[in-house]
Amino acid sequence: MFISMNEAGKFLEGCDNVYIFTHQSPDGDCTGAGFALHDILRNMGKKSAVLCSDEFPEKFNFITNTENNADFTPETFITVDIADTKLMGKYAEIYGDKINLCIDHHISNKDYAERTLLESDSAAACQVLYKLACTMGIELSDYSAGCIYTGIATDTGCFKFESAGAETHEIISEIMRHHKLNYAKINREMFDVKSKKRLEMESTVIKNMEYHLDGKLTIICVTDDMVKENNLLPDDLDGLTAISLQAEGVEVGITIKGGTNDEYKISMRSANDINVSEICKSFGGGGHIKASGCKITGNLDNVKKSLIDAVRKGLEK
Repeated sequence: MFISMNEAGKFLEGCDNVYIFTHQSPDGDCTGAGFALHDILRNMGKKSAVLCSDEFPEKFNFITNTENNADFTPETFITVDIADTKLMGKYAEIYGDKINLCIDHHISNKDYAERTLLESDSAAACQVLYKLACTMGIELSDYSAGCIYTGIATDTGCFKFESAGAETHEIISEIMRHHKLNYAKINREMFDVKSKKRLEMESTVIKNMEYHLDGKLTIICVTDDMVKENNLLPDDLDGLTAISLQAEGVEVGITIKGGTNDEYKISMRSANDINVSEICKSFGGGGHIKASGCKITGNLDNVKKSLIDAVRKGLEK
């Protein structure tokens, strides 16, 4: 059931002992939203903890290095930035059918929770959470403001995506005006600093990037074998998909990761008008119009062929 900001606020005021779930392969938005909500609830005198199926990347230590004790009996279950319970990873089977509130911005949201606060025109889940806090009359701590800034910055590619509209910039302006945070340092850590292994991987990726459909589609492959051979960490793979759109004339960029048990994780990006959410939905996935994902099982060559055919149809539309 989709609900309003006021209804979501009343729910938070009445809940306690909360488990907050972020999606697997955590990014800046789900991490920022999860820990900002955790801080908000804590300042309201409520117990909460943030749970994720995967470890949070080290670059988010300035967010995650806070008290986060899940040693209590949960009564309330909230997801942030999760459009489908499948993205809860190992927690899906245990808690997937118990979610009381979902706070999200994905147009592909499955409406799986008892209550869903969805704003698909918001640039990030953190933007939705900021507006919710304002609706509730809550004054954010500098820590929460930093969490929300990070989530919005990372989900908008440092404010260069079309999703970063006037409201997004107004919110960021308010955060900068009223809170102490080193946003320049956050941006450098999120977008500029890379490990030596990551730089080497980028060189390999660019050298082996495939071009299809008259150069309108690029495909990057990072198999599990490549990850093992190069001793790569999850952080080293973050943001690789952006490279696929950097070549001139490209309309759709695809990154293929995985390969264990012939299962591949697909990240798809659109440069202009192609709706990659619709393409990913055809494979059981989804997301945003210009940034979506899915999983496909099969032989790598067949996976590529299926993706190329799907993008070709999208371009023909």
